[in-house]
Amino acid sequence: MKQFNKVFLTFFFLGFATTLSAQMIEQGKPWLDTDGVMVNAHGGGILKYNDTYYWYGEFKRSGKRGNMAMDGVSCYSSKDLATWKNEGLALKMIANTNSLLQPGCILERPKVIYNKKTKKFVMWFHHELKGKGYDAALTGLAVSDHPEGPFKYLKSIRPNKGVWPQNFPDSLKNLSFTIPTDRNAEWHKKVIEGILVQRDFNKGQMARDMTLFVDDDGTAYHIHSSEDNQTLHISKLTDDYLDFTDEYWRVKPGGSNEAPALFKYQNKYYLFTSGTTGWAPNPGRSFVADKIYGPYKNIGNPVRGSQEDIKTTFHSQSTYILPVNKGTETKFIFMGDRWMPDNPIDGCYIWLPITFENNIPVIRWEDPFRLMP
Repeated sequence: MKQFNKVFLTFFFLGFATTLSAQMIEQGKPWLDTDGVMVNAHGGGILKYNDTYYWYGEFKRSGKRGNMAMDGVSCYSSKDLATWKNEGLALKMIANTNSLLQPGCILERPKVIYNKKTKKFVMWFHHELKGKGYDAALTGLAVSDHPEGPFKYLKSIRPNKGVWPQNFPDSLKNLSFTIPTDRNAEWHKKVIEGILVQRDFNKGQMARDMTLFVDDDGTAYHIHSSEDNQTLHISKLTDDYLDFTDEYWRVKPGGSNEAPALFKYQNKYYLFTSGTTGWAPNPGRSFVADKIYGPYKNIGNPVRGSQEDIKTTFHSQSTYILPVNKGTETKFIFMGDRWMPDNPIDGCYIWLPITFENNIPVIRWEDPFRLMP
């Protein structure tokens, strides 16, 4: 990661006054690790374990096919969020035709959480099969005894097979449906009513862009784009975080949301998403709820800035909201990716502080950005 010379000064960051060495990052430019190599951890998330942060992400290659998962999930470690050490590949592709996790498949948005009961590190990710495009819509699972890995791949599934969402009306559980040929107003109306949930009832619901969230009581949730990316699903995981409990909820049916990132502040749940425009950036979205499963209220685009910033979320897409603890207070950092589909390895990152204005979370441009873990 790009790091400026350390200077000792008193400053005020994220609401905290302190004196320490300043760590600065430059937005949208290559961040170099301790070996002087660009950090290669796209669509990622961060886990803090003991006094160390671990950044997991998609390892990209150069060229048009650079988004294919040829290598695996990368892992970097840091004490200060600014200086990152490459820990290698936490999860490696399996060069075996009998495995679903083979080079050339699609692996996106890996997230890792720690289970205090089992002492295991659990990774879930969006997984598509080699040569099948985005048809499979699976979520993959891997587990490790150590934060840096190696992670052992366990399975890839479509979640919630044969069960209805908790907030699905009984009147629609008839499995008698006809999907309109054209994606017109009638199609959209039926999507909102749950026609795609019915379609996928027997084989499991789709799981594409995803994130993980562990609540204060240790309960973990898997949040993912489903129903042809038209509706978000929030699924409760088992106590060991290795499976689904079959308790899940639909969020914003027909809203066409992806890139979910969830955080909790003052007993409310805040959800950031993007629209569905492929690799191109679009206006960000934010929602709030009193309970993790909703209902979620639309509170608008969190971006404050120029019209270009607002329309493109600072030319990025949400990937994770990083909580930063200081004493008894927690602040949050918005993590976004700037995708480069023609040469994915060149994709860069932006991290911006989240502040609250009239109880609404907002993000404003700050470059360079001073970090304080």
